[in-house]
Order: sequence, then structure tokens, then C-alpha cells
Amino acid sequence: MSTLGILLTLILLAAFSYYIGRKRSLALATPMQRGGNNLHSLPSYYGYLVVAWAVIPALLVFALWSTLEKPLLTASMMSHIPAEYQDKSADEHSLISNRILNLVYNPERLATADPVYKAAAQDYQQMQSLSNNIKTLLVLALAIAGTFIGLRHVKPKTRARNQVERVVQIIMIGCASIAILTTVGIVFSVLFESFRFFGQVPATDFLFGTHWSPQTALRADQAGSSGSFGAIPLFVGTLLISAIALLIAVPLGLMSAIYLSEYASPTLRAYAKPAMEILAGIPTVVYGFFAALTVAPFIRSMGESFGLSVASESALAAGLVMGIMIIPFMSSLSDDVINAVPQAMRDGSYGMGATKSETIKQVIIPAALPGIVGAFLLAASRAIGETMIVVMAAGLAANLTINPLEAVTTVTVQIVTLLTGDQEFDSAKTLAAFALGLSLFVVTLILNVVALHIVRKYREQYD
Repeated sequence: MSTLGILLTLILLAAFSYYIGRKRSLALATPMQRGGNNLHSLPSYYGYLVVAWAVIPALLVFALWSTLEKPLLTASMMSHIPAEYQDKSADEHSLISNRILNLVYNPERLATADPVYKAAAQDYQQMQSLSNNIKTLLVLALAIAGTFIGLRHVKPKTRARNQVERVVQIIMIGCASIAILTTVGIVFSVLFESFRFFGQVPATDFLFGTHWSPQTALRADQAGSSGSFGAIPLFVGTLLISAIALLIAVPLGLMSAIYLSEYASPTLRAYAKPAMEILAGIPTVVYGFFAALTVAPFIRSMGESFGLSVASESALAAGLVMGIMIIPFMSSLSDDVINAVPQAMRDGSYGMGATKSETIKQVIIPAALPGIVGAFLLAASRAIGETMIVVMAAGLAANLTINPLEAVTTVTVQIVTLLTGDQEFDSAKTLAAFALGLSLFVVTLILNVVALHIVRKYREQYD
């Protein structure tokens, strides 16, 4: 049975377990003298208890089996190939296993395949079929056995609600732990690869160097590819484009949020806010095309009409389009925060004789400032992490300049560039991407710490 079939069977079995568990609890319930029954929990909790016994052990075994199945089958397959294939290097061993697995997943190639590979692929298919049959039988047997065990626990004095809530709590703790461990794993992987990079390139050259040319030499006699990893041009380019985008998005987003929340009629708001949020659903590649084909040529022609030298891929074009893209984030979040300000604060301000504009400036904006700061940080993070618009509108040139009319590049664009191609993974060129990722992580962490300080300061004042 396929994976989808097993999961659908478990879902049907879970529904059946809930039904019979609930019915059994109702059958065991006896009326009390003052109304009610002698059940500790509601009948539905007994159904959920039977479902937990039926599904959770089966799902755990299914997940563990599915995780270990492919590596174990591959190892078993490789142990049965001829000795002359097993004595090869680790890289060749991996290449052989990949070729065999390609034959497994593309059976039409078996007719023209090498006899050794063909026999190994057929062996793998047989083991895979046997493994699927055993997995199906074991999972369904565990689910059925769990159903019977759960039914035995359906008794009037069983604390079904407490047990079900404990299971739910364990599941939520597991989900939270996975999220935390994933974050920790990402941080440690980036740190490990960054330390490898800084073992080849001094950290001072990376953080304070002003020339970025990560083309490392592939041969000892190759010239012109010594590699320069000064990241200052990338940092400056990222800050320049992000600053232009925020200068567009923050005022427009905040002002539109204030208008929609405080001035617009309900009818206008019902149409204007969804129309604005449509911008958030447009793919970034569409913004990139718009920037490269429309905005950048327009800015260049306008600059030339004033006698200015404007690059065909300028930071201004990328920043303007990126700012338009970020407007919905700033506007929507700010609007929600402003609407969350208690109406009593507005009424008190009006009662003191303040006008609407004075109330907005002196009461609503200060009270909503923590949320507005959060919206600003989200917009800043969106600007710093954007890649496609910069690739298409600002180019790949790592220029150290603060002139918005020239071409620049950003950290994220260089990360994508460094991790594409056939470069060796342990080379300084590839490892530089992790160092750039670590720098972005540190910058984001600093922004979050500053925002948390601001939020705490003003929240204590206005709560």
C-alpha cells in the first residue's frame, strides 16, 4: 500500500475509533440521582482517548520506518553488488548508488542499463516492495491493537479529559521543540561553515575590505582569480536599496493606514484595503520585470533629460519598486495596530477638546508605536531579504557607492550567486555565502533587540 493509502486508512480508522470510543462511554454511563452520569469526562474525550491509542503509535512507527527505509535499503543493495564495485572510493560509491536509484525510479531505462546496475535495481525494487508490505501490515496492526487497548481504558472513572489534554500538551511541546531545534540547527550550520571560511580568509578582510571579487583560482598557474572578499560594498548596497525602499514604504504605508483607520468611511475601507493588499500577492519576479523593463528605463531617461548619468541597472529603480512591494506589509500591520487602540483613549482626547489630527498625533500614534515599530521591522526585514528585484533591476556589480543612480548589489543576491554553479563546496568562494548569511543573521538580531527595547519602553507607558 502506498504512503497516501496508509494515511487515508489511518484517518478512517481514527474516525471509527472515535465513534466506538464515544459509544462505549455512553453505554457504560449510569444516571445519577441528581442528574448527569457517573462519567468523569465528556463522552467525546473517551473517543479522543481511543483515537490517541490507535493513531499515535502507528504514526510514530510509520514515520520512523519511512525515514530509515531508503538508507537501509540502499546500504543492503550496495552490499550485494560485485566486490570490484564496492572497492571504489566514497565518491564513486555514491555515484554508483545514484545511478542504480535512477534506474529504480525510471524502469524504462532498465532494458539498456549495465547488467550489474540492472540486477542491483531489481534487487532494490524487490526489497522495497517487501518493505512496503511489512510497513503496511505493521502500521495497521498497531492501529488496530491500539484501538482495542484504548477501548479497554474506556471506563467511567478513567480521567479521559486529563489524559487527552496531556497528549495534546506533549504534541505542542514537540512542535515547539522542533521549531527551536530547527533554528538552533540553522544557526550552528551557518556558524560552522562561516568558521571554515574565516579559516581561509581573515575576518578583518571580510568585514572591512572594500573590494569584492570572489573568483578563486582553480589551478595554481591560473591568474586573475586570486579572490577578494571585502564585503563592505555588499553591506553598503544592501543598506542603500533597503533605505530607498523604506523611504517609500514607511510613509506611504503609515499614512494610508492612518487614513483607512481614522478618516475613511466603512464603504471606502471595505474596498481600499483589499485593493492595497493585492500588492502583497504579486510575485516578486513580476516586480523585478516591472523594475527592469519600465521603472529603470524611465529613471534613466529622466536622468539623461537633466544631464545626469544614470546606470541602466540603478539602485534607485530597485529601491522604488521594492518600496511599492513593501507598502502592504507596513499598511496592513499599522492599520491593525491603530484599530487596536481603545476607543476610550480617542473619546477622552475629544472630551479634552483635541481635534482629530491632534488626537492622532498625541494619543493614537504614541499608543500604537510598539506595533508600528514591529511593522517597520517587518518591512525592513522584507527589504533586506529581497533578492529577485535586485537581481533584475540593480544587477550584480559590487560597487562601493552611495549614489542611488549607480548599479549596486546586495548580500542576498551574492549568496544566490555564490551557491550556484559547479564550484567546490569547500572553496572560499562557496563558503563566503555562509559568512554573508551570518552577517545578515547578526544584523537581524540587532534590529530585533532594538525593537524589543522600544516596545517594552512604550508599552509600559501606555498599557
